[in-house]
Amino acid sequence: MRRKRFTALVLAAAVFCMTAMSGCAQGQGDKEAKKEITVAINSETGTLDPAGSIALTYLAYSVSALDELLTYDENGEIEYRAAESYEVNEDSALWTFHLREDALWSDGTPVTAADFLNTIRRALDPASGSGYAVYLFPIKNAEAIYNGEMSMDSLGVETPDDHTLIFRLEEPCVYFLDLLRLPVYTPSCEKYADSVDSGWDKNPQTSLSNGPFALEEYVPDQYFVLKKNEAYWNKDAVKLDRITYRFFDDTQAMAAAYETGEVDVATSLPSTVMELYRGKDDLLVTDQIATRYIYFNLNVKPFDDVRVREAFNLAIDREELCRIVGADTEPSYNLVAKYMTDKNTGERFVDGADQPFEENVERARELLAEAGYPNGEGFPALTYKYPTLEMDSDTAQVIKEQLKKNLNIDIELKAQELQANYSSRYAGDFDLCRMNWTADFADPYTYLSMLLSNSTYNCSGIQDAEYDAIVEASGREQDPGVRSDLLHQAEQRAVGEQFYIIPLYAMKSVNLVSPEITGLRQVPASGALEYRYADIG
Repeated sequence: MRRKRFTALVLAAAVFCMTAMSGCAQGQGDKEAKKEITVAINSETGTLDPAGSIALTYLAYSVSALDELLTYDENGEIEYRAAESYEVNEDSALWTFHLREDALWSDGTPVTAADFLNTIRRALDPASGSGYAVYLFPIKNAEAIYNGEMSMDSLGVETPDDHTLIFRLEEPCVYFLDLLRLPVYTPSCEKYADSVDSGWDKNPQTSLSNGPFALEEYVPDQYFVLKKNEAYWNKDAVKLDRITYRFFDDTQAMAAAYETGEVDVATSLPSTVMELYRGKDDLLVTDQIATRYIYFNLNVKPFDDVRVREAFNLAIDREELCRIVGADTEPSYNLVAKYMTDKNTGERFVDGADQPFEENVERARELLAEAGYPNGEGFPALTYKYPTLEMDSDTAQVIKEQLKKNLNIDIELKAQELQANYSSRYAGDFDLCRMNWTADFADPYTYLSMLLSNSTYNCSGIQDAEYDAIVEASGREQDPGVRSDLLHQAEQRAVGEQFYIIPLYAMKSVNLVSPEITGLRQVPASGALEYRYADIG
């Protein structure tokens, strides 16, 4: 099964090794009789354990290998997966889920309620390093357990039988169903998934799957392979036999690998690919429900001064930044993703309120002078840490030049491997740090919750009781319109008054996909491509 390629001049030096539909890199032989695809993804990061430190590798794996209780389809309708039904009481504080009795792990053993509880309990141990643990805090006593103030026996999760899972919440939570697609609410087999550092998650013998595909092979820093899960309850709808995910250090290498036929899908590519493949069936451009922004470390002077944070925000020309970084970017002045839809109105959420702030270089200079740094004099030497990805490197150079030009401030740049950048951020070891957040679920809370004082993703040292109160009130509010107003108030305080972050831009995802692949879907919450029901032909 051969593909016709459009050979771009900038990739002409790539070695042509086109053979079959799937990549030739792993030497897996003739695949004409099998339906297999190879997907290029960014460098290996994080664990495959849903209770552990989650990054890009897990997100690529889980979308095909794990079934959550339920999710939402592109029309906003519930799609049941591991669960077949649920009930909730009137105040949205007691949720009961009934699991499929025909759901099996990839080794043929039953998926039980205890497997869901296993992930939750392990994620509530801070030693697991789960940034998503904060999304378990709506459960009764979960936050106290995480903080070591109560025992695990007090957790508000019950498993009265193998196929019933009950959640008792601290208070009403109207977005609870949205949370269920998060890693900490997905199951991990109680028999093998014991800790985040035992290695069970990357061992095909112990890394069991309850989704359409299961782990067949994992080669660190090179690739991992998923094979069709013959024990899957909906296996007849699964058409592919195998998916191979190959790791690449940069997006240019990913594009070159697609050009030579080593991979069949390459995602999040440079904007230049849009011009090279314009009018070709290979090109697929989608909205990313994501925001690229910068974290201040509020524990580092002078970023404890809101005037300095505001000055930095007002001094950056985002239109110029996007012109330089690429045509796949669009200026953003919000934390909430620019392309996220407000369920209440059907319009973009960010369009439901005034822009949090406007750029103004003169005002930025005044604020810096008021903070004690007229014309940048006496401003300390601070460092901006960012991943070695091309887009982030270009962004860093522009930010450095604009801050020098507009505020006479010099910042040092430090590029890091992606995993090292994650580690620095989680450890609070930064002055300024690049952040990118792709929505985990289709609600602004996925963004605003990250700045809560008790959030496991709050790496900046933010402690803002007023902000916390507004966000928490939004979780209890049953009226959709009132709730949207509260969420807008929270974002205005965080981004337009306290300037806790520097929003930069929203992004399109530039992807190359073999025209022979059919049945691709997008995850509505994030915009990511989903291969679980893809086909060839």
